Amino acid sequence: MDVRCRRALPLLLGSAVLLAGCRGVGAQGLTHWPVPPPPEPVGRQPQLWVALAARLGDAPLSLRAAAGSLQLRDAYGVRLDGPELELRWGWQPLPQPQLIRRRVLGPFASYEAAEQAALAWGRQGVQAQVAHPGEWEVWGPAAAAPPPGFQARLEEQQLRQRRLVQGRLPLPGSAGAWRQLAGPLQIQAPQGLRWQGGVFAGPFRLQADASDRWTLVEQVPLEQYLLGVVPHEIGAGSPAAALEAQAVLARTWALRNRQRFAVDGYHLCADTQCQVYGDPRQAGAAVRRAVGATAGRVLAWRGEPIHAVYHASNGGVAADEEEAWPLPELPYLEAFLDWSSAGRPPVRLPLGGPQELRQVLSRRLGAYGADHPRFRWRRLIREADLRQAVGARGVALGAPLRPVVLERGTSGRVVRLAIAGPGGQEVLVRDAIRRRLRQLPSTLFVLQPAGAGAWWFEGGGFGHGAGLSQAGAIDLGARGSSLERILSHYYPGTTLVPLQQLQGRSSGGP
Repeated sequence: MDVRCRRALPLLLGSAVLLAGCRGVGAQGLTHWPVPPPPEPVGRQPQLWVALAARLGDAPLSLRAAAGSLQLRDAYGVRLDGPELELRWGWQPLPQPQLIRRRVLGPFASYEAAEQAALAWGRQGVQAQVAHPGEWEVWGPAAAAPPPGFQARLEEQQLRQRRLVQGRLPLPGSAGAWRQLAGPLQIQAPQGLRWQGGVFAGPFRLQADASDRWTLVEQVPLEQYLLGVVPHEIGAGSPAAALEAQAVLARTWALRNRQRFAVDGYHLCADTQCQVYGDPRQAGAAVRRAVGATAGRVLAWRGEPIHAVYHASNGGVAADEEEAWPLPELPYLEAFLDWSSAGRPPVRLPLGGPQELRQVLSRRLGAYGADHPRFRWRRLIREADLRQAVGARGVALGAPLRPVVLERGTSGRVVRLAIAGPGGQEVLVRDAIRRRLRQLPSTLFVLQPAGAGAWWFEGGGFGHGAGLSQAGAIDLGARGSSLERILSHYYPGTTLVPLQQLQGRSSGGP
């Protein structure tokens, strides 16, 4: 054991004292505020900790029961019980100043890219953690050298106080007294908590995160979580087989990504950085049947949950995983033409260049999911858009700026796009292309001049293009394909297995 682990470090968490060991502690102090990791979602009824709201700590927070009362208990046993709770944030001085120092990689366009950077750092013996304080980053000890191919910056902050939370019960005609509370706060809602237009069952936690913000977390059984995900991700009116495929993938994805927010003490978020999660009680009969019919089943490869990525539409050609993220080779995520025999383009993969891609983009007949509204699209990008995409770098690049495709992947998707000017170029790679040029539904496009300082980006699909195309699954389901047929079509070589059969689930590998 590292000798630094023999001494517990007292830290204030709300008004409670947290004794932290080495988690987040490097040779030169803390890289972040230590937060206990969430429990592993194991057993026949795994529990997920899902953040309904993150990075709280500025605006007041009001929590209301759907009916009856909310029951709050803090770490010291202080209780508040009422139909509504009001919470606000304050500051508590630290007994002595605390230095936060870390070496930071990023920002990254996606968790997947950040995870690979963390793994590269880990291979050098560095204890690195993926974090999302606003953008995806990787945090490591301040003295650590970055892994090859990455640049790092040093962040330092001398802290003299921490956020605390205060709560009260609003009283008719007067204001109740504010009480200082020690996190984490446990909140029960016997008849549900109203939140973002829905009702959530809980139980709930309000807890501090690694950046001295707070998070409202729901502890939700995995199968109930799926009821809140499936209709938001694929649409409740989809054919039964497509709904079942989405349920299997959402379950698999959740388990594969359970470490996504470990640094902040929970598993998953509830927005597009994870899977969109809404009120499970609003799930209709078709969604409930799909979740029930696939209960406990996941898609596996070599005894582990697959990297169960999916997207809205692949535009008729599926992507290899390396076109979307810097992932290792995954045999079940390969590029292919997502077409029936009718109308299939007279090309083979890998596509040789933009002319072959134009042949693909000119066709719709026989493509699975061709009814999707972004199966084909056209976007006008002006020089002002390019300048916004490069930000401060635009001054050095000069004028005029223009887009230049440097590299395409197997499916024809743009893997490296340069924004070039007289002073050089800014190269956007993989998922960073859509992160910077947010007007683009996908990276499956060709360029066409549209006059001085303007270009047409003509493309197809919506999303990264790897794995299941939801539009394709809906089409296949409508044509009579089964759950097994849809999954084998988009993830060849994988196996549908009961959750209990998975091996090495603690690895979290791809």
